[in-house]
Amino acid sequence: MSSAATLANSTTGVTSAFQAELIAVAAAANSELDRLLPTVPGPEGRVVEAMRYAALDGGKRLRPFLAVAAADLFDVPRARSMRAAAAVEMVHCYSLVHDDLPAMDDDDLRRGRPTVHKKFDEATAILAGDALLTEAFAVLADPETHPDGAVRADLVAELARASGSSGMVGGQMIDLMSASLTMDEAGLKRLQNLKTGCIIAAACRMGAVLAGAPASTVDILGSYGMDLGLAFQIADDVLDVESTAAETGKATGKDAAAGKATFVSRVGLEAAKNLAKTLANQASNHLIIFGNKADFLREAAGFAVTRRT
Repeated sequence: MSSAATLANSTTGVTSAFQAELIAVAAAANSELDRLLPTVPGPEGRVVEAMRYAALDGGKRLRPFLAVAAADLFDVPRARSMRAAAAVEMVHCYSLVHDDLPAMDDDDLRRGRPTVHKKFDEATAILAGDALLTEAFAVLADPETHPDGAVRADLVAELARASGSSGMVGGQMIDLMSASLTMDEAGLKRLQNLKTGCIIAAACRMGAVLAGAPASTVDILGSYGMDLGLAFQIADDVLDVESTAAETGKATGKDAAAGKATFVSRVGLEAAKNLAKTLANQASNHLIIFGNKADFLREAAGFAVTRRT
């Protein structure tokens, strides 16, 4: 660990340098998304307005941060890594738009604002989510992301695998059915790995793919991302119990009310907290080969389990 990484904030467990970098990357991601999603005239402008509402509403931007931080390990130009980061965030934002719909989680609040279907309407929200998903792949396929077509194809493949039925969408399907399933801890882990871990891991892997790193190195960052993703989701389960809507910017207590299986309901609150910390440490251990250069990624693991939003 570098000396900077030892000066952790006692509340969040992360350094001021990490916090500043997280804020800086979030601001850069917002600017990139704003550039990639320009307003358009005409009736179709309404769906673009909804896309912008969904994608430019702030949030932690953890996935873009991970994509950029992973690419920084290999000195990938930020102009390239930020485009990949924006693509990952578009997919994440699309998933939130659809998750919030009445047919799924039926939420009225997201990041402290009305959800897209409340701000606009359900049909527009569906189209906005669809358009964000497809635009993400257009961004990755553009030569501006990388001059090598093979690298662009690999980026598309990484995000497609993480987003589809064998990744995030499959996890969401299991989640929708979870109240009627008998789900043990292994089943719950698989659900959360698919729903949350795959996209987070893809963000990390894509940073290495941009650099043309060996498959073994890409896999190491993927393993880091999967452990981080599970720790992040368990921390979300804890926040659903311990936090308020004012803190998180979304409704809390809904998992228990819906009878959904969570790590808190399966192993208890304190055991869930301990498991999240163990996974965060496990994630950090994957990064040994990168030395001090991976300090921000190590701190991201700590941040995932100490955040309050």
